[in-house]
This record gives sequence, C-alpha cells and structure tokens, in this order.
Amino acid sequence: MLRDVMDIAGRDPWSFPPFDSRGIEGEDVRSAAVGQLTAVYWINRPAGRLYVIDIVWLG
Repeated sequence: MLRDVMDIAGRDPWSFPPFDSRGIEGEDVRSAAVGQLTAVYWINRPAGRLYVIDIVWLG
C-alpha cells in the first residue's frame, strides 16, 4: 500500500498541499494520503527525486 501512495505522489508531487507554503523549503515538504496511510515526503528539485521522511498509519 505504501508503494501505491508513493506511486501517486511520484506521478504529480506538486498536487499535494505543502506543509508550509510561506517557507522556501517548506513548499517542498508534502504529504500524500490514501485511506489510513500517509507518507510525508520531501521533493529534491535539483535531483528530481522524492525522499520519504515519515510514514503514518492511522488505525
């Protein structure tokens, strides 16, 4: 299921809301949620990659 969440985030990482749109780096930290699973990730613009920071399962 985590792979599904990250696949969705990887297709369009900018579609999920930023944690802090006022900060320069805060705009690149986002969270993608599907059901009870949330993946918090950071977008590394120069490398063109996503890095998972945290995985949260609400249940």
